[in-house]
Amino acid sequence: MFLANIKKKIKKKITIQTPSLLSSEKNNIFNKYNNVKSTSLFSFGEKNPDKFFYIIKITPGAGLFSNVLFVLNHLKLAKKKSCIPFVDMQNFSTIYNEAEKIHNTFNAWEYFFENYTTININEIYQSKNVYISSNLFQKEFFTDTNTDDLRQYFRDNLKIKKRYKKIVDFFSEKYFKNKKVLGVHFRGTSYKRSPGHPLPATKKQILKKINQLQENNHYDKIFFVTEEENYKKFLVSNLSAKSLFLESSFRSDKNDAFEIYPRRLHRFKLGREALLETMLLSKCDALIYITSNISSSAIAWNLNTTQKRVKIDNGLNSNNVFLAQIFWYIKKRLPEFLGGFR
Repeated sequence: MFLANIKKKIKKKITIQTPSLLSSEKNNIFNKYNNVKSTSLFSFGEKNPDKFFYIIKITPGAGLFSNVLFVLNHLKLAKKKSCIPFVDMQNFSTIYNEAEKIHNTFNAWEYFFENYTTININEIYQSKNVYISSNLFQKEFFTDTNTDDLRQYFRDNLKIKKRYKKIVDFFSEKYFKNKKVLGVHFRGTSYKRSPGHPLPATKKQILKKINQLQENNHYDKIFFVTEEENYKKFLVSNLSAKSLFLESSFRSDKNDAFEIYPRRLHRFKLGREALLETMLLSKCDALIYITSNISSSAIAWNLNTTQKRVKIDNGLNSNNVFLAQIFWYIKKRLPEFLGGFR
């Protein structure tokens, strides 16, 4: 028992923890329905007896595009049941929820995306037939938009607020117009230690791949997306004349984006930055990436239909939570013939 407790404490200390919500306050709907283990039908009143609603929730959720995948999977189920879907990230908060309204809503989904019905949330929770999803990612769910059909489904069913399209259009008009732009998604921080996830590229791999593409294509600008401050400094020092970043984006050398609150509306801004950077990556003429929800979403959006794509495939991290903490670092230092990265 003693050793088991020690092991549990060590595991909690070294593994990546789910970020906490900003507010610990729970409402009656959350308290009663958050822990449903499977999608279930409830009745809240007598309104809309001829309609069936489908509440999609995920608490506390994960990264923005992980949440998007979850929602799109449940959207498929809602349509199969001929239900009216509604994403509720108001009663069921995510890690992006702020304590105050953003764009006149407490619903974190509606910070960034249009909902799937104009029927008011209060009316839905007074209706006769309301399905509520569980927070669990089901075995049959797709985990990546890696086929043409799923990418088309992504484009057809994810409706971005117009304000973000305007920001992306302004940025691309200013920095991308009449230029060949290479996009690079350079994951760091927690991705190096995430069990079962793709192993991210090293600095050496990224720089080598950029130089290879530059030799044949001569890109005018390189638009970088990275959450690691150290990586940004590395890229600027090696490619300063061509490098482009969304300068407002939060970066750190620690996995602390959701542990600190260094600016007003920080959680909302983290989501907004992920959305804008993903859309901008999708507009680039070429893209260097490893598999992640951001790169998969950029490819699915397909905002540049002639985009050349180059994937760096380092395989997957160990599923063992302890080994996963060091596996990337070991492979980084090993020569290729001993199992190191190419």
